[in-house]
Amino acid sequence: MNTHSKHLPADERRAVTVESVVELAGAQNPSEITTAAIAKHMNLTQGALFRHFPNKEAIWQAAMEWVAEHLLARIDRSAQGIESPLAAMEAMFNTHIKFVIQHPGVPRIMFGELQRAESTPAKRMVQTLIERYGERLLRLIEKGKDCGELPPSLDSEAAATLFIGTVQGLLMQSMLAGDIGRMHRDAPRVFAIYRRGIRSTQ
Repeated sequence: MNTHSKHLPADERRAVTVESVVELAGAQNPSEITTAAIAKHMNLTQGALFRHFPNKEAIWQAAMEWVAEHLLARIDRSAQGIESPLAAMEAMFNTHIKFVIQHPGVPRIMFGELQRAESTPAKRMVQTLIERYGERLLRLIEKGKDCGELPPSLDSEAAATLFIGTVQGLLMQSMLAGDIGRMHRDAPRVFAIYRRGIRSTQ
Protein backbone atom coordinates (compact mmCIF):
# COMPACT_ATOMS: atom_id res chain seq x y z
CA MET A 1 0.00 0.00 0.00
CA ASN A 2 1.22 3.46 -0.77
CA THR A 3 2.23 5.76 2.03
CA HIS A 4 -0.78 7.74 3.18
CA SER A 5 -0.94 11.22 4.52
CA LYS A 6 -0.70 11.38 8.28
CA HIS A 7 -3.33 14.08 8.32
CA LEU A 8 -6.34 12.35 6.75
CA PRO A 9 -9.81 13.15 8.12
CA ALA A 10 -11.10 10.63 10.66
CA ASP A 11 -13.50 8.86 8.26
CA GLU A 12 -10.80 8.48 5.63
CA ARG A 13 -8.30 7.25 8.20
CA ARG A 14 -10.76 4.57 9.34
CA ALA A 15 -11.39 3.53 5.73
CA VAL A 16 -7.68 3.30 5.00
CA THR A 17 -7.20 1.22 8.15
CA VAL A 18 -9.85 -1.26 7.03
CA GLU A 19 -8.30 -1.47 3.57
CA SER A 20 -4.94 -2.18 5.19
CA VAL A 21 -6.38 -5.00 7.29
CA VAL A 22 -8.02 -6.61 4.24
CA GLU A 23 -4.77 -6.26 2.29
CA LEU A 24 -2.66 -7.74 5.08
CA ALA A 25 -5.11 -10.63 5.55
CA GLY A 26 -4.60 -11.59 1.93
CA ALA A 27 -0.95 -12.38 2.66
CA GLN A 28 -1.00 -13.79 6.19
CA ASN A 29 -3.14 -15.41 8.87
CA PRO A 30 -5.54 -12.71 10.11
CA SER A 31 -5.15 -13.90 13.71
CA GLU A 32 -1.45 -13.02 13.49
CA ILE A 33 -2.03 -9.45 12.30
CA THR A 34 -1.13 -7.09 15.13
CA THR A 35 -2.01 -3.45 15.55
CA ALA A 36 1.71 -2.75 15.25
CA ALA A 37 1.74 -4.44 11.83
CA ILE A 38 -1.32 -2.45 10.73
CA ALA A 39 0.25 0.82 11.88
CA LYS A 40 3.54 -0.02 10.14
CA HIS A 41 1.67 -0.88 6.93
CA MET A 42 0.04 2.55 7.07
CA ASN A 43 3.26 4.35 8.04
CA LEU A 44 1.70 5.39 11.36
CA THR A 45 2.39 4.92 15.05
CA GLN A 46 0.10 2.67 17.09
CA GLY A 47 -0.90 5.74 19.05
CA ALA A 48 -2.17 7.41 15.88
CA LEU A 49 -4.08 4.25 14.99
CA PHE A 50 -5.76 4.07 18.39
CA ARG A 51 -7.00 7.62 18.06
CA HIS A 52 -9.52 6.22 15.58
CA PHE A 53 -10.15 2.79 17.07
CA PRO A 54 -10.29 1.98 20.79
CA ASN A 55 -8.86 -1.53 20.31
CA LYS A 56 -8.14 -4.31 17.82
CA GLU A 57 -11.69 -5.70 18.11
CA ALA A 58 -13.06 -2.39 16.87
CA ILE A 59 -10.75 -2.55 13.84
CA TRP A 60 -11.96 -6.06 13.01
CA GLN A 61 -15.59 -5.01 13.43
CA ALA A 62 -15.04 -2.09 11.06
CA ALA A 63 -13.40 -4.46 8.56
CA MET A 64 -16.42 -6.77 8.57
CA GLU A 65 -18.80 -3.82 8.27
CA TRP A 66 -16.82 -2.75 5.20
CA VAL A 67 -17.06 -6.25 3.72
CA ALA A 68 -20.81 -6.43 4.33
CA GLU A 69 -21.48 -3.01 2.86
CA HIS A 70 -19.36 -3.49 -0.25
CA LEU A 71 -20.25 -7.12 -1.01
CA LEU A 72 -24.00 -6.60 -0.63
CA ALA A 73 -23.87 -3.41 -2.69
CA ARG A 74 -22.05 -5.23 -5.48
CA ILE A 75 -24.38 -8.20 -5.61
CA ASP A 76 -27.38 -5.87 -5.54
CA ARG A 77 -26.01 -3.94 -8.51
CA SER A 78 -25.21 -7.13 -10.38
CA ALA A 79 -28.81 -8.40 -10.14
CA GLN A 80 -30.46 -5.04 -10.82
CA GLY A 81 -32.59 -4.99 -13.96
CA ILE A 82 -32.33 -8.74 -14.62
CA GLU A 83 -35.82 -10.18 -15.03
CA SER A 84 -34.89 -13.87 -14.79
CA PRO A 85 -34.40 -14.87 -11.13
CA LEU A 86 -31.96 -17.61 -12.13
CA ALA A 87 -29.95 -15.20 -14.26
CA ALA A 88 -29.93 -12.72 -11.37
CA MET A 89 -28.65 -15.42 -9.01
CA GLU A 90 -25.91 -16.32 -11.47
CA ALA A 91 -24.90 -12.66 -11.69
CA MET A 92 -24.73 -12.50 -7.89
CA PHE A 93 -22.69 -15.70 -7.79
CA ASN A 94 -20.15 -14.43 -10.31
CA THR A 95 -19.95 -11.03 -8.62
CA HIS A 96 -19.26 -12.64 -5.26
CA ILE A 97 -16.47 -14.70 -6.82
CA LYS A 98 -14.93 -11.61 -8.44
CA PHE A 99 -15.14 -9.70 -5.14
CA VAL A 100 -13.21 -12.42 -3.31
CA ILE A 101 -10.59 -12.70 -6.04
CA GLN A 102 -10.11 -8.94 -5.81
CA HIS A 103 -9.97 -9.06 -1.99
CA PRO A 104 -8.48 -12.45 -0.99
CA GLY A 105 -8.13 -11.30 2.59
CA VAL A 106 -11.91 -11.16 3.01
CA PRO A 107 -12.61 -14.91 3.25
CA ARG A 108 -9.61 -15.36 5.52
CA ILE A 109 -11.03 -12.79 7.95
CA MET A 110 -14.57 -14.22 7.74
CA PHE A 111 -13.55 -17.83 8.30
CA GLY A 112 -11.26 -16.76 11.10
CA GLU A 113 -14.04 -14.92 12.90
CA LEU A 114 -16.56 -17.74 12.47
CA GLN A 115 -14.11 -20.20 14.04
CA ARG A 116 -13.86 -18.17 17.24
CA ALA A 117 -15.75 -19.76 20.12
CA GLU A 118 -16.72 -16.47 21.71
CA SER A 119 -19.19 -13.98 20.30
CA THR A 120 -17.43 -10.86 19.05
CA PRO A 121 -18.77 -7.78 17.23
CA ALA A 122 -16.91 -8.88 14.08
CA LYS A 123 -18.31 -12.43 14.29
CA ARG A 124 -21.83 -11.08 14.75
CA MET A 125 -21.29 -8.86 11.71
CA VAL A 126 -20.31 -11.89 9.64
CA GLN A 127 -23.46 -13.68 10.80
CA THR A 128 -25.55 -10.63 9.92
CA LEU A 129 -23.95 -10.49 6.47
CA ILE A 130 -24.82 -14.14 5.77
CA GLU A 131 -28.37 -13.55 7.01
CA ARG A 132 -28.88 -10.50 4.78
CA TYR A 133 -27.35 -12.35 1.82
CA GLY A 134 -29.74 -15.24 2.43
CA GLU A 135 -32.72 -12.89 2.51
CA ARG A 136 -31.84 -11.61 -0.96
CA LEU A 137 -31.55 -15.15 -2.27
CA LEU A 138 -34.87 -16.18 -0.75
CA ARG A 139 -36.64 -13.30 -2.48
CA LEU A 140 -35.20 -14.35 -5.84
CA ILE A 141 -36.02 -18.00 -5.26
CA GLU A 142 -39.64 -17.17 -4.41
CA LYS A 143 -39.82 -14.97 -7.50
CA GLY A 144 -38.45 -17.89 -9.51
CA LYS A 145 -41.25 -20.10 -8.19
CA ASP A 146 -43.86 -17.49 -9.09
CA CYS A 147 -42.65 -17.16 -12.68
CA GLY A 148 -42.15 -20.88 -13.23
CA GLU A 149 -38.34 -20.91 -13.45
CA LEU A 150 -38.15 -22.87 -10.22
CA PRO A 151 -40.46 -25.70 -9.11
CA PRO A 152 -43.05 -24.89 -6.41
CA SER A 153 -41.80 -27.85 -4.37
CA LEU A 154 -38.25 -26.44 -4.11
CA ASP A 155 -37.06 -26.01 -0.53
CA SER A 156 -36.25 -22.29 -0.66
CA GLU A 157 -34.18 -22.13 2.51
CA ALA A 158 -32.13 -25.17 1.50
CA ALA A 159 -31.56 -23.68 -1.98
CA ALA A 160 -30.34 -20.40 -0.44
CA THR A 161 -28.08 -22.28 2.00
CA LEU A 162 -26.65 -24.37 -0.84
CA PHE A 163 -25.95 -21.23 -2.91
CA ILE A 164 -23.89 -19.69 -0.12
CA GLY A 165 -22.29 -23.04 0.68
CA THR A 166 -21.27 -23.46 -2.95
CA VAL A 167 -19.43 -20.14 -2.90
CA GLN A 168 -17.78 -21.10 0.39
CA GLY A 169 -16.78 -24.47 -1.06
CA LEU A 170 -15.08 -22.80 -4.00
CA LEU A 171 -13.31 -20.51 -1.57
CA MET A 172 -12.03 -23.39 0.53
CA GLN A 173 -10.83 -25.32 -2.52
CA SER A 174 -8.96 -22.32 -3.89
CA MET A 175 -7.39 -21.56 -0.50
CA LEU A 176 -6.29 -25.17 -0.09
CA ALA A 177 -4.78 -25.11 -3.57
CA GLY A 178 -3.07 -21.80 -2.88
CA ASP A 179 -4.61 -20.45 -6.08
CA ILE A 180 -7.43 -17.96 -5.52
CA GLY A 181 -7.72 -17.50 -9.28
CA ARG A 182 -9.02 -21.04 -9.79
CA MET A 183 -12.38 -19.79 -8.50
CA HIS A 184 -12.77 -17.81 -11.71
CA ARG A 185 -12.19 -20.95 -13.77
CA ASP A 186 -14.37 -23.25 -11.67
CA ALA A 187 -17.30 -20.92 -10.96
CA PRO A 188 -19.22 -21.26 -14.29
CA ARG A 189 -19.13 -25.07 -14.21
CA VAL A 190 -20.07 -25.23 -10.55
CA PHE A 191 -22.99 -22.83 -10.93
CA ALA A 192 -24.24 -24.81 -13.93
CA ILE A 193 -24.59 -27.85 -11.67
CA TYR A 194 -26.34 -25.78 -9.00
CA ARG A 195 -28.76 -24.35 -11.59
CA ARG A 196 -29.62 -27.77 -12.96
CA GLY A 197 -30.31 -28.98 -9.44
CA ILE A 198 -32.88 -26.32 -8.54
CA ARG A 199 -34.57 -25.25 -11.77
CA SER A 200 -37.94 -26.41 -12.98
CA THR A 201 -37.94 -29.35 -15.42
CA GLN A 202 -41.28 -28.32 -16.92
